[in-house]
Amino acid sequence: MSTNQNNITSTTPPARAGQGRVVILGAGESGVGAAKLAQQKGFDVFVSDFGIIADQYKLALEKLNIPFESEKHTEELILNATQVIKSPGIPATAPIVKKLVAQGTPVISEIEFAARYTDAKMICITGSNGKSTTSLLTYHILKNAGLNVSLAGNIGHSFAAQVAAESYDYYVLEISSFMLDDMFDFKADIAVLLNITPDHLDRYDYKLENYAASKMRIIQNQKADDVFIYCADDEESLKALANISPLAKTFPFSITKNIDTGAYLEENTIHILTEPNKELTMSISDLALQGKHNIYNSMASGIVAKVLELRNDTIRESMGNFKNIEHRLEHVAKISGIDFINDSKATNVNSTWYALESMTSDVVLIMGGVDKGNDYNMLKDLVKSKVKAIVCLGKDNKRIHDAFEDDVEVIVNTFSAEEAAQIAFHLAKRGDAVLLSPACASFDLFKNYEDRGNQFKAAVREL
Repeated sequence: MSTNQNNITSTTPPARAGQGRVVILGAGESGVGAAKLAQQKGFDVFVSDFGIIADQYKLALEKLNIPFESEKHTEELILNATQVIKSPGIPATAPIVKKLVAQGTPVISEIEFAARYTDAKMICITGSNGKSTTSLLTYHILKNAGLNVSLAGNIGHSFAAQVAAESYDYYVLEISSFMLDDMFDFKADIAVLLNITPDHLDRYDYKLENYAASKMRIIQNQKADDVFIYCADDEESLKALANISPLAKTFPFSITKNIDTGAYLEENTIHILTEPNKELTMSISDLALQGKHNIYNSMASGIVAKVLELRNDTIRESMGNFKNIEHRLEHVAKISGIDFINDSKATNVNSTWYALESMTSDVVLIMGGVDKGNDYNMLKDLVKSKVKAIVCLGKDNKRIHDAFEDDVEVIVNTFSAEEAAQIAFHLAKRGDAVLLSPACASFDLFKNYEDRGNQFKAAVREL
């Protein structure tokens, strides 16, 4: 066990250098991308997926003549690997992973592997909430400024596949805690930590401090000329930082207090200052992204842009004309004076809190799905003040009923997006909003949150 300069603990042996046998566990976007890059670099490559491999990825592997297996892990084809690249979705507790670790085989992420083969600057964004929006906004600003930049990680196309095929100067990488768990030598040139709130605790022994420690790996290996951007208002981030001394230059951001070097909100104006006499100011009314949580996201992206010495006019223009991602507070339609909003990407309680906080009308809330040990208490005040009815969308809705039965008059169970949209429409009146913001994962009734959001949008358009 070794501890790096930031007091972040690393618990796996470093990967061995040189060609050898690379086994990839998981044949999704990241796995197939890693297979392409590994093959290009001269490794003997094998891909194994315990689930069913999607047709598009099967075809990609067949085209490259990369051997693979589906719906099983054959130990004699895996345990002889020089190194293993693991999909973020596979937990460390999976039997095959435990056997690999026990015998000393390095198990790493696609990000860790691909970073070895590029000299591009890494802008890495993590957090329980807002990382997709902030990653896309940061990418939008950098691209508009004319930088040779791409987007990867937990969003967009595989980082490894892009490293194999393209040559970029900058990557904006959305990084999940699952990815961070399998990153050891990787270094972020610019690291952004938006917030830490309870999420995926089932992967962290239901301990928030374990999850927080995973998030703090975003700054491992950083040096004095690197940059760390974090939210000075986020209690859990500050707790996690209390025992760590980042070597990088730090730039906090806050909406509650003035910051000397970083970003802060004063009245309705954002101030971003990374160097003396080089301040950017912007009215929050000019931001494309509205709501308190999006002020934080815009501040983080703005600090990245200022650190890279982009022009203030370019930053303001980009933060003013950005269009948010699909399934994140996406306006679907206005029917009979009722706004329908798709926030299917809200797969945890904190994301739903942010969505409700941004609502300015009465809400019929559609929520539910696979509960990851959610604590709904943080939603109770917002539900009392803004939500007139809850439409549950999931196989097991008991915990939602238990949490909110005293706070709203109507809680209804539904088992399809079509049924949920129809009932919500009948419960709402002109001037209300119907908000799909589930606070839960989608896998009980849908393939993923995109499928849930797309089915909801299709159902709304049929009303």
